Amino acid sequence: MIVIDKIQFSYDKHEVFDNLSLTFNEGTIYGLLGLNGAGKSTLLYLMSGLLFPQKGKIEFNGYDMTKRNPNALADLFLVPEEFDLPKITLEKYVKLNAPFYPKFSRETLDKCLHGFNMDSNILLDKLSMGQKKKAFMCFALAANTSLLIMDEPTNGLDIPSKSQFRQVVSSCMDDNRTIIISTHQVADVQNLIDHITIIDGKKCLFDRSVMEIEQKLSFTTSAAENAIYTQDNLGGKASVCKRLADDPETPMSIELLFNAVLIQRDKINEVFNS
Repeated sequence: MIVIDKIQFSYDKHEVFDNLSLTFNEGTIYGLLGLNGAGKSTLLYLMSGLLFPQKGKIEFNGYDMTKRNPNALADLFLVPEEFDLPKITLEKYVKLNAPFYPKFSRETLDKCLHGFNMDSNILLDKLSMGQKKKAFMCFALAANTSLLIMDEPTNGLDIPSKSQFRQVVSSCMDDNRTIIISTHQVADVQNLIDHITIIDGKKCLFDRSVMEIEQKLSFTTSAAENAIYTQDNLGGKASVCKRLADDPETPMSIELLFNAVLIQRDKINEVFNS
C-alpha cells in the first residue's frame, strides 16, 4: 500500500532521513517506534503529503504523494498529536467534512462514539484534550480511508479510554485497511498492533511482524543465561533471548524489544537473518 523508496529529508542543515526505504502493507496495524527526535512525526507527514522528500519517492496505492492527487488524499487520514477543532458541534463538523471522504460511514461513526461513550451533539471547543482526541478519532475511523495514520493517539486519554481506544480501533480494522500508530506509550498498543517498525533518525533499525517476533524470540521475566539483552525491572530482571526449538512461545513485550533493538540491534537482527 505504501512504498517509501530511498528518501532523503532535512530541516535546513538537520538531516532527518538518508536513503530510508520501507513498505507498509494492507490489512496490518503498524507500531512505529523510535526515540524522541528519531523522525517519526516527520515520516508520518511525508507519507501524508504534508512534507515532501528532497530525494527518493513515497507512493500510496501507486500515487506519488508529492503530487497530492485528490483521490489519494480522499483515501488517507492523519490524526496528528496536537490539533484544534472549531467551535461547532460534532454533528456540524461531520456535515461539513464527511463529503471529502467518499467512503464515510455514519454507522461506523455511531459505533465508535458508542464505544467511547460519547454522542454527536457534543461541542468540540468545550471538550477536554482526551475527549477531543476521542471525537476526532471517531471521525477519522468513520472516514473509512484505506490508510489511517495516528500520531500519539493515546496521549491525554485516561486508563478506561485507552482500553476503549484498543477496542474501537480493532472493531474498525479489515483486510483492506492499513493503520500506522506512532507512539511512545507502547503499553497502550501492546495487544493491538501486528507489526513493529523501529526507526532511529536516518535509518530503520527493525521491521518485523509480531508473528515473526514471537516465533524467533523469547521474552522472560528473569536474567537468562542465553539472553541477547537483559534489563532491570521492578522486582527483578527481564530478558530477550533467541527462541530455541523446544522453547514455548512467549508474548512479546514491546518495551523490552524496543530497548533490546536500541542496545543490541545487530544481535537481534542476526536472529531473524539466520
